[in-house]
Amino acid sequence: MGEGIIIKSPEEIAMMRQAGRVVAAILEHLAKAMQPGITAAELDVMAANELTRWGAMPSFKGYRGFPANLCVSVNEQVVHGIPGDRVLKSGDIVSLDMGAIVGGFHGDAAITVGVGNIDPKARRLLETTEGALTAGISAARSGSRLGDISAAIQAYAESRGFSVVREYVGHGIGRQLHEEPQIPNFGPPGQGSLLRPGMVLALEPMVNAGGWRTKLDSDQWTVVTADGSLSAHFEHTVAITDGEPEVLTH
Repeated sequence: MGEGIIIKSPEEIAMMRQAGRVVAAILEHLAKAMQPGITAAELDVMAANELTRWGAMPSFKGYRGFPANLCVSVNEQVVHGIPGDRVLKSGDIVSLDMGAIVGGFHGDAAITVGVGNIDPKARRLLETTEGALTAGISAARSGSRLGDISAAIQAYAESRGFSVVREYVGHGIGRQLHEEPQIPNFGPPGQGSLLRPGMVLALEPMVNAGGWRTKLDSDQWTVVTADGSLSAHFEHTVAITDGEPEVLTH
């Protein structure tokens, strides 16, 4: 097992399960509110209100200076978009990434949602990215290696003609939003740390319609595709068990 990887107790995973349920419920609420004419800032206010209603704290606001409860990334924006006054319009695809803290433990998840009618290629990108996450979760079994997750995600996305972002990766999660290990969305199988029951991982493929390279926008937070192509992002917090992996952010 890699240095620094934390094994959670059943009691700790139970607390993370509660945090995960909060995140899942809020993302579902935001997805239903995603209509042409809404602004990214309005979505962030909704997220803040829902966190309060659930009695949870935001994982993101204040983290390394991030100013919002929610990351809202639109079209060519990959991750870490700061929600502002941008008005969302029909045809946009919008990635919503958020975390919640319950009892000192984090849950973290992301979805990408189409606004109104989106074109078939964008729809296929969303379906592929979500499928890549499902493939990664299926590979997250005790006795396998971290690289098996990475390889499963990459193979699924690339087999459908898309590319996986390489500069940003998944991560361990627990009392800290980001813990060891880092989990790339690409690479050969059979490599990396051995997966063991009690490990909790945030798996998060970011998949581009064009090339995999990205660049940082002028706000020093928002990551965009280097070639301006569309990008999608799906994420779940997943616990390794003796049997099937358990998705905590359902």
